[in-house]
Amino acid sequence: MQGSAGPPPPVDLCCWLLVLFTASARATACPAGCHCADKSGATVVQCASRNLDEIPSDLPRDTAVLLLASNHITHIPNRAFRELHRLQEVDLSNNDIEAVDAGAFQGVSDSLLVLDLSNNHIQRVPKEAFARLRAKISLSNNPWHCECTLQEVLRELRLDPDTVNELMCHTAVQEEYAGRPVIQVLDSGINFCNFHHKTTDVAMFVTMFGWFAMVIAYVVYYVRHNQEDARRHLEYLKSLPSSSHINKDCDTISTVL
Repeated sequence: MQGSAGPPPPVDLCCWLLVLFTASARATACPAGCHCADKSGATVVQCASRNLDEIPSDLPRDTAVLLLASNHITHIPNRAFRELHRLQEVDLSNNDIEAVDAGAFQGVSDSLLVLDLSNNHIQRVPKEAFARLRAKISLSNNPWHCECTLQEVLRELRLDPDTVNELMCHTAVQEEYAGRPVIQVLDSGINFCNFHHKTTDVAMFVTMFGWFAMVIAYVVYYVRHNQEDARRHLEYLKSLPSSSHINKDCDTISTVL
């Protein structure tokens, strides 16, 4: 008599194995058009020069090095690398990046060691964008607008010393600093935040002067308008018969009667 087949595996166990398989596949899958390789136990994802216009969302979770240089990426959104807890290096140089969201690097601030954003179109970044990052950062060859926020951002960063002199003021709150290296300007003792306050004070003064001028103009108009009304009222009163004439007319009437 043939032995009976064993009982089928429990449904829950099958589902659990399927979940593990799916998670493992997601952790090792490579984005379409990119090349992934394992080097010394670290996953390197090569997506340079692939005509990408955004950061791939299906990156392997064990990515350690992410190479995205020479694409057409314009924006780094909030939590763009949120699931990449082993991420150590990101190269986004030579793209078309204009905007970096405040939470762009949330989730990788502890692991990230190198960040290259050189040769892009970045003019401004929120103060929170690089908060708590310990990575060595390259920001050179971007059209930076030198003002208070940029000064506060740079104060907290560990800039790449090899590219720090290529960080230029493309524009500035004071035009005479445009075209000069940012670090050189700041090392000379210039404080862009003071210029910000002065600009704000001037704007407030101009606004207050404008309101004051409007009030004065209204008062002058009000007084002149009232004077005109008073003049017309006075002329009307002068045109009325005087009380003496009225009394004389009354006496004449009484005499006749």
